Order: sequence, then C-alpha cells, then structure tokens
Amino acid sequence: MAVKSKTKLNARQFRFLGFFLIGTGLGLVLLILGFFLLFELKYHDKIYPGVKVNNIDVGDKKKSQVKNYFVSQNSSFADFTFTFKFLSEDKNLIATASGAQLQVGYNSQLLADQAFLIGRSGSFATALYQKWQARKGEINLPASFSLNQEELEKFIDKLAKQIDIPAQEALFQFASNRVVTFRPSLEGQAVDRKKAIEDFKKLISPPSSGTIDLTIFPVEPKVKTNEANNLGIKEMISEGKSFFQGSIANRIYNISLAASRINGQLIPPGEIFSFNQAVGEISAETGYKQAYIIKEKRTVLDDGGGVCQVSTTFFRAALNAGLPIVERQAHAYRVAYYEQGDFGPGLDATVYAPRVDLKIKNDTPAYILIQATVDSKKKALFIDLYGTADGRTVILSKAKITDQVAPPPDLYQDDPTLPKGEIKQVDFPAWGARVAFDWQVTRGLATLQKKTFYSNYQPWQAIYLRGTKE
Repeated sequence: MAVKSKTKLNARQFRFLGFFLIGTGLGLVLLILGFFLLFELKYHDKIYPGVKVNNIDVGDKKKSQVKNYFVSQNSSFADFTFTFKFLSEDKNLIATASGAQLQVGYNSQLLADQAFLIGRSGSFATALYQKWQARKGEINLPASFSLNQEELEKFIDKLAKQIDIPAQEALFQFASNRVVTFRPSLEGQAVDRKKAIEDFKKLISPPSSGTIDLTIFPVEPKVKTNEANNLGIKEMISEGKSFFQGSIANRIYNISLAASRINGQLIPPGEIFSFNQAVGEISAETGYKQAYIIKEKRTVLDDGGGVCQVSTTFFRAALNAGLPIVERQAHAYRVAYYEQGDFGPGLDATVYAPRVDLKIKNDTPAYILIQATVDSKKKALFIDLYGTADGRTVILSKAKITDQVAPPPDLYQDDPTLPKGEIKQVDFPAWGARVAFDWQVTRGLATLQKKTFYSNYQPWQAIYLRGTKE
C-alpha cells in the first residue's frame, strides 16, 4: 500500500511541475513581448541602435536629426570647383562651376530615410536580423550624394551651345525632270550631354574638385547629298500661289527671305512639317526687316511682316496636294493681299512662333520637295511641291461668306510725337465675316480627307494718329 501512495504523490508533483513550467514559459514569453513592445515603442520614431551612416553612429536619432546633420555638413562642399573642358583644333573651351552653384552635397533626406528603414523593411525575420546586425555594429550605410540636376543640365547646355554645330541639310531643286542639289549636306556635331552628366556624378561620389572632359558625337543630316535620286521625287504634285501688290519694300524683302528658308527643303514620308521650325527664328538678328503684322489686336510694324504671305501660299499648295492639314489658324481679319488674284477669303494661314504654327503631314509614299519662287515683277509668290503622284483628287468648294459686319468708324488718336496737323494711318479697315469652304480628297472610291475649314474674321477699323506736337 505504501508503494501505491508514493506513486500518486509523484504524479501530483509531475503535474505541478508541468503547470509551473508552462506558467514560467508563458511569463517569459510575456516578459519578452513586453520588452519587445517597450523597445519598439521607444524607437517608433527613431533609428534603431547601432546603425551607422558613413561611419557615423545615427542610432537613437530621429530622421529629422539625421537629415539636419548631413545638411549642416554640406557647407564643406560649397567651395569645390568643377571644371568642364573641351579642346579641339579650332575651339578651346574651359568653364568652372562651384559646389554651391550645382548644390552638391549629401543626399540628406535619402540617408535619413535609409537609416530609418533598417529593421523596418522586409519580413519580420529580416527586420529582426537587421536590428541584431545593427546592434553588433555590422550595418554602415555608404554616403549618398546629390546635386541640382536641373542646374547641371542648364550649365552643360550653355556650354554645348558654343560647341554644337547643327547638321546642314542638303537643299534640292527639281530641274530637267530630276532632283539636283544646290546646297550640299554637311555633318554636324553635338556635345554628349548624357556622358557629361554621368562623368560629373562619378566625380561627386564622394565629392572632390576635378575636371570633366566634354566629348562630342557626329550629327548626320537627315538626307545626304548623294541620296538625291533615291527620294522618289518624280513630278510636281501641286502648286500654291498668292500675290502681294502694294506691299512696302520691307514686306517684299521678308517674303523673299522666308521663301528662301523653306526653298529646297524636304518632307520625309510619314512626317509632319512645321512651318515655324522650317523657317526658323524670325527677328532682326536673323535678317528680317520691320513691316506690318497683326499683333495684340493691332496692325503694327514688327520684325518679319510678310512671312504670313509665305505660310498662306504653302497652305494653298498643301491643300492642292491633298496633304493632311494638322494645324492651321486664320488671320484675325481679312487681309487684302490674300484675296488678290481672284482668291476668295478663307484661304490664308497665319503663323506666330511659338504659339501659332502651320503643320501638314506627308502621307504620300515618297519625299516631298518644296520649291519657292518669288516673281518680283508680277508681285507673286509660287510654292511648288514635288514628289510622287498617287492618284488622289482634290475638290475645293467655293467659300461661303456669312455674317458680314462693316468696319467700325475710323478712329483718330492724338499723338504728341507727330507735328501738329500731321495725320498718319496706322491701321486699315476690313469687313468682318464668317467664312467656310469644304475640302475633300479622294483616290478612286476611297475618301482620304474630308474637312470644312472655318475662318472667323473680325471687323477692323482704320486708325489714324493725329499730331499735336507744337
């Protein structure tokens, strides 16, 4: 019986021991969880202990503190100098920029963010391992540096403008049933901006004064001289014309200059032709003289008056060729020049870079050659388009003129700069009207283009300046 009693006592002890061990285990788990929660609560907005950035201990610091520290260190880079150099047989260019100018320094925000993410990224196991590594001093984030890329690109662009040479496109003309060259193509050059930026970034990791050698790459013309007979240009596909009787000498000069700028140019198949881009900058610096233009609801003297004669004529050539008109805007009022030669209103196109442009698309299978001719005796401008006829037919309806409005009464304004009694006309009257014409392009039974062009011309008053100067 005694043995049996002893066996029961041992069983109770085992149960007690089991409960004790379970309770102890649970208590230990709760203790660990409590410690863990207190630890995480303490570091909820701080970097975990032991984390280093560029060998600097940033543990127990807030992100803002780390960021501000590295911002304060950036002053040491302000006086660094970076030399950009380009040496060639015909040009030597050396320019320097400071660390302050390009805002070179520690990427303080990134470093603070990266340090804060240690122990907070990836899975729970990964985060725990990162905290353990940091505690052992095994996490040292490398320094990361930044710059003002926009300022760097502006600096390099400014230098590149002194080095870049645009490719010279060949200019052609159609004569004796073939394309011939009257200006050869020439290869250009351009600074390798991407490489310059990459070389600079290498120089600032970590930052140190140094030199960046600018390199160039060749810029090939779109069409080379020897390709003249491989362009598919076989015949005239359309003509546009306009007249400018009564134009002042400067206006005629500008018409001739703008016409020469597009003469001989090519429109590749599938591409959109921009009149503004083809003509280039219109200013006194590019050779234009002052003549009357429409600007800010007034007719005023300005550089390039008369260029719209060329855009209008090109618009007519594109219509007659059946080419898609991508962008076109009518003038603010009816201009008498564009209705000379039995042309009705509505067949005009104004341009004013960079906002107002004339754009057309070459949807033919071949290149299109532009050939512009000014007849000074007849005061006429002709723009012929050459390419490959593809059987398209163009139908232009007669213009429909509605809502005509007479010009407002003449306006006289006192001008103290003119002698008393002198009258000078600075604006001219024109009837207002809404004008529309239909344009349809077909090939066989297919309709390629169908569009109604609208022009809303304002009534325009004559304005006279009346001298009051004694």
